[in-house]
Amino acid sequence: MTSSAPHDCFVQLSDPHIVDKGRLLMDEVDTASFLMRAVAQIVAMHHTPSHVLITGDLVERGGLDEYAHLRELLAPLPCPVLLMPGNHDAVPRLREAFADHRYLGCTAHDPALAGFALYEASVGSRRLLALDTVVPGKPHGSLCGARLSWLRAQLDAAPDTPTIVAMHHPPFTTGIRHMDDMGLREGADELEALIRQHPQVERILCGHLHRPITRRFGGTVAMTAPSAAHQITLGLLSDSPPSFIYEPPGFYVHTVQAGHLVTHLQPVGNFGEPQLFR
Repeated sequence: MTSSAPHDCFVQLSDPHIVDKGRLLMDEVDTASFLMRAVAQIVAMHHTPSHVLITGDLVERGGLDEYAHLRELLAPLPCPVLLMPGNHDAVPRLREAFADHRYLGCTAHDPALAGFALYEASVGSRRLLALDTVVPGKPHGSLCGARLSWLRAQLDAAPDTPTIVAMHHPPFTTGIRHMDDMGLREGADELEALIRQHPQVERILCGHLHRPITRRFGGTVAMTAPSAAHQITLGLLSDSPPSFIYEPPGFYVHTVQAGHLVTHLQPVGNFGEPQLFR
C-alpha cells in the first residue's frame, strides 16, 4: 500500500485564549503574538493542510470583541478552519461572531442540543465528529445523555468510515491535579463504553490541558494537544501548585500514511534552518 497524498492531513491547534486587542492574558501572556507565530508556521508548511481544527478555549471570556480579534488572527490561514468551544468560550457569541461557519449551528434547532456546538465534518479522508463538552459558566466538562446519544447516532450511521472524535475536555485523568479537578466530570465511562463499540474511531483529540498527553481509551488513542500559547506546568505531585510555563507552544499535524492516521507534534518557534546529515 502506498502512502497517501501529502494533502491528506490536517492541523490541530488548541487553547489560544485570545483576549481583546491591546491586552495580555493575566496581564502577562501575549496570546495574540503566540497565535500569529503558529499561523505563520502553518502557512509556511511545505503542503497545505485540508483544515485547521481548533479544539477549544478559542478566547478567554467569550466576548464578541475577542472573537473578532480571533477571526483577524486566523485570516492568513490558507485552508478552512473548524472551531470548537472550550470552557472559556460562549457558544451563542461564537455562533454570532462566526455566523458564516454554519456547522456551528447544526444542532441549534434541536431543543435537547440547542446550546451545544456539535457537528460532523470531513478532514482529508477522515470523518470528524466534534463533541461539545462545555458546561456553560463552569471550568469542568460534562457529557449528558443527549450529547452521548448524538454521538452514538453519528457513529452508528457510518460504522466503516475511519472517524476522529474531537472534544475539549479529555475523558481521562492526567495526574495534573488542578487540571483533573476541572476535567470531564460526567460521561467519561459511558463514552469509553461507546467508543469501544465503534472500532472505526481512530483518535480522540482533546485540548484543555495545554500539554501533549496520550492514553489508550476505549480501544483507541486519546490525546491532548499543547496550547498555541502558554503550557501548563508538568506538576505530578498531589500538592503541585497550579501554574503555567513558557515551554515551546506547538500544534499537531495529523496525516494519513499507508492508510493509517499518524500524528506529529510540531513545536512553534525559530529553530534555525534544517541541517543536512553529513
